[in-house]
Amino acid sequence: MRSDYLKIFSQRNFTVLLLLGFSSGLPLALTSGTLQAWMTVENIDLKTIGIFSLVGQAYVFKFLWSPFLDRYAPPVLSRRRGWLLMAQCALMITIAAMGFIQPAGHLTWLALLAVIVAFCSASQDIVFDAWKTDVLPAEQRGSGAAITVLGYRLAMLVSGGLALWLADRFLGWHATYWLMALLMLPGILGTLMAKEPETTAVRPLTLREAVVAPLLDFFGRNNAWLMITLIILYKLGDAFAGALSTTFLIRGLGFSAGDVGLVNKTLGLLATIIGALYGGVLMQRLTLFRALMWFGIFQTVSNLAYWLLSVTPVHLWSMASAVFIENLCGGMGTAAFVALLMALCNASFSATQFALLSALSAVGRVYVGPAAGWLVELWGWPLFYAFTVFAGVPGLLLLLISRHSLNGLTRQTSFPRRTAFPSAYRLAFRVFLAGCLVLFGWLSTLMLSAFHWLPAGFRDAPIFETGMAILCLAVLFGVMLDCRQIKK
Repeated sequence: MRSDYLKIFSQRNFTVLLLLGFSSGLPLALTSGTLQAWMTVENIDLKTIGIFSLVGQAYVFKFLWSPFLDRYAPPVLSRRRGWLLMAQCALMITIAAMGFIQPAGHLTWLALLAVIVAFCSASQDIVFDAWKTDVLPAEQRGSGAAITVLGYRLAMLVSGGLALWLADRFLGWHATYWLMALLMLPGILGTLMAKEPETTAVRPLTLREAVVAPLLDFFGRNNAWLMITLIILYKLGDAFAGALSTTFLIRGLGFSAGDVGLVNKTLGLLATIIGALYGGVLMQRLTLFRALMWFGIFQTVSNLAYWLLSVTPVHLWSMASAVFIENLCGGMGTAAFVALLMALCNASFSATQFALLSALSAVGRVYVGPAAGWLVELWGWPLFYAFTVFAGVPGLLLLLISRHSLNGLTRQTSFPRRTAFPSAYRLAFRVFLAGCLVLFGWLSTLMLSAFHWLPAGFRDAPIFETGMAILCLAVLFGVMLDCRQIKK
């Protein structure tokens, strides 16, 4: 491996991406797993702990307020770095404030602070993704994604496993949260060190332009619907394999929770970091299409390691090998996938478009859980993990169909506009917006239910199912139009 492939690791951007990646990953566990552990120790009832999980919806629906961050610039620093600094300072204050709260006595205040932390953390992610999209040239996007994954995973380990250990053995919960607040300082340092983009894109002039223009810009491109479907399906097989992996290892194979936790938290984390870093380096000599294809094949075939575990005698070393292989290949796929998201963003609307695309990429990861459980009950573990391999095939086929568009992403300075079937494409876009509005209504009912403002027995599941059905119909219609255009 030539030294010029490793050049980014000695550049200033490496340190900035590592620090900002760490700052991005640190708050996540503090409003999810670590907070749940604290509330469990304080004997908070399970129903209340379950309601607190709604805080994580901020990360899925962050695209709703991303246009504000594209349109407006704060009075300090630049548009990207200014919002980063403000989000990080707010995170530092609110995480420290959580450390002053006693869950058993001031649960409402703790809930409010957790919501603010999640909102500020999601906002930081929006601006960080936009900044690295604007700053990194095409040849460094894979390496930049890998370095971001490294910082993010290390932060999750610190605010997850390490925070629990410190709270239990040494510092207690209050001091642990104060320490986590201090650990936001490296992210603030990274923001101050960050460089401005070499070419400054024109930002939206009005809020309406910030909301509408990114959608019109993206959906007006050639093969836009194919790109959306590719984003949803590319890591679908990987999402299925990971949805019930812990349950499989403990209940399906009989490993102890301690052994599974040790392997997943150490070896799995190490494998993901190695895979992301190595994938990022390899991407400097591969085109985006070839990297997506090769890494996509690796992450799909690696699911066979879990299938092999389910049909062979149980050993700790075989479990560790399967976890290592699956996380290694998944990390390589993640590096290429994040580079794809960056390549698809217009610099003028990078915050909004990256937030929307990353939200679409989370659809498979968030919503395969119920389907995975149903399939395991129906088929059993061996057949389920064989199915996860085939679940990754549609994404690979879409890659082949979209090969020309993907190769063009790294060669062009502007995105080619679509001219065929304008009326049909407008209809697909309007149906897509209708599905988004229905899902927004479903999200509103979730919030109202959490505050007990809806009548007893109200069912929100039909609203969610209707919204997803409308979205699927719009995407399928758009993909059909794109395929017709390619033939034409």
